Amino acid sequence: MAIAPQSSRWPDGAATAVGSMPGGDPVDASATVVGELALLPNLPELPERGVGADMIGRTAALLVDIAVEVRPSAYRVASRTGREHRHAVDLLRTDLDAFDEACERVRPGWVKVQAVGPWTLAAAIELRTGHRVLTDRGAVREFTASLTEGLRLHVAEIAARTGAQVLVQLDEPGLPAVLAGTLATASGYGTVRSVAAPDARDALRDLINALGEGGRGALTVLHCCAPHPPVALLAATGAAGIGIDATLPSVSGRTAVPAELDALGEVWDLGIPLLLGLVPAIEPIGQVRARDLAAPAFDLADRLGFDRVRLSALALPTPTCGLAGASPDWARRALSLVRELGEMFVDPPEKRDDT
Repeated sequence: MAIAPQSSRWPDGAATAVGSMPGGDPVDASATVVGELALLPNLPELPERGVGADMIGRTAALLVDIAVEVRPSAYRVASRTGREHRHAVDLLRTDLDAFDEACERVRPGWVKVQAVGPWTLAAAIELRTGHRVLTDRGAVREFTASLTEGLRLHVAEIAARTGAQVLVQLDEPGLPAVLAGTLATASGYGTVRSVAAPDARDALRDLINALGEGGRGALTVLHCCAPHPPVALLAATGAAGIGIDATLPSVSGRTAVPAELDALGEVWDLGIPLLLGLVPAIEPIGQVRARDLAAPAFDLADRLGFDRVRLSALALPTPTCGLAGASPDWARRALSLVRELGEMFVDPPEKRDDT
């Protein structure tokens, strides 16, 4: 398993966001993210702007030599670049300009960008026949190659603009369904044939290796906030980190599933950090304290037999999901709390004080 050396990772005690922010002002969103998460700010996504700003349309804008258009059912492969595709590219360009401007004030050593991973992308976009790209393994290979090249160009531009090391987050919320074969066909009367775990792993590993090539190659983390993420598979890709929702019942509290805890322990044994989603994406009722939000991380370390102080290197706190559905006030507060968690992981409380 290819694992990035610790010296090449983001700073201990850093924190970051999953991706999306509320509203439609890229200047304000970038200023907020960079201001709150100076050690590892992420390029914000603003899906409220509509078509082309959502996670699928935004990633489609990165594709090389493949264009998409919008149909009532989904994004669909188009014969040529049209207005909707150009609009998505323009939105991304505007976001890059705003992010670059915000980073000028801070000059972070690391920045993060997000894109949908190849399996979720292939499950979400339709071929011209109306079937999912996922139904055609040749088309899946073409999409993966196109995404790889698009991300390489994207990373190079971000690195040149900001002067920072780039961390790529590939979002794969659809991967569990792809592996299980539970995605509906175009007719709705059947399901798409499942993808074998080795095939899914190999495609992700090849993409990650390609992005890591060169003197300024990017590190890549894989993010799956779905219930029961395939942690062992994700760890076998050579990813520099694995993102999960750490508040899910399967990994948090008394309802934690032993097998899933064991898988997380094996990831940490390998030195692979976990991006732990700990801060609610929507403002909860009542008082919110960083100390309470950190409890699942401390509990996870205690259960798996890891010293809490190691969380500064083995855990990167994030919100549980994107913040697009949050109020602007809560989005800013959530990022502040995430930053506090990162600081808390550097100097964690003793077990007897964490009650």
